[in-house]
Amino acid sequence: MKKIEAIIRPEKLEDVKTALEARGILTMTVTQVSGRGRQKGIALQWRAGEYRVEFLPKIKLEIVCSDDECKTAVDIISKSARTGKVGDGMIFVLPVDSAVRVRTSDISETLVKTK
Repeated sequence: MKKIEAIIRPEKLEDVKTALEARGILTMTVTQVSGRGRQKGIALQWRAGEYRVEFLPKIKLEIVCSDDECKTAVDIISKSARTGKVGDGMIFVLPVDSAVRVRTSDISETLVKTK
């Protein structure tokens, strides 16, 4: 199993969600976050002059999926979230060793990595 963490532009969330749903990837967690990348924020012009916004609003999308679905999900997120401009985001893929259902404390058989 893999956990995909994608940091994307807020305006691209609906495109990404729709594309994932079309491929049967329905479960996800979405969080509003702030961050910055290499561009170190952006400079904006206001009446009083220029000011810098260091941390920009972003969306963090988290998906746990099978190893087989991982590449497909990453490709979908990458294509759906891309604008071609600086600040499109990043995708991280992490291993998942186990998953425990909170309600019952059972280890989910479908989420345990087979060795």
